[in-house]
Amino acid sequence: MSIRYRITQRKNTIQQSSEVLHIMQAVTTGTVDLETISYEISQESTLSRADIYAVLIALGGKLQQHLADGKMVDLGDLGKYRIGFKGVAEKDRSQLSVKRIKRFYLNYQPSLCLKHWLKSGVNVYKEGSRSQ
Repeated sequence: MSIRYRITQRKNTIQQSSEVLHIMQAVTTGTVDLETISYEISQESTLSRADIYAVLIALGGKLQQHLADGKMVDLGDLGKYRIGFKGVAEKDRSQLSVKRIKRFYLNYQPSLCLKHWLKSGVNVYKEGSRSQ
């Protein structure tokens, strides 16, 4: 398992100098859907693909339900999720209302297990090279 990367030129648009810099950028190699994950898990357990798929769909619904109730959802090794929002700041607090909320977002916090995995280093290789 390795992460592919490419080298890309970027200009710093924040600073006055428009010096061109080079950055390394992670490249995705595709998307894995719920069907595939359900099948893979079913091959490693006594449950059928349909059973696993149903549980994962129900998990998504419960995640949404508890987030809408203002709860943080801790999924163990998968990490924690909570809902947040961006709003407009006002000088006078009486001007603040629900109408001032611009957008909602999900905040994800990886589990300690995932953090340790990331910290230990992930194998990477340059896009177009043969070694993985």
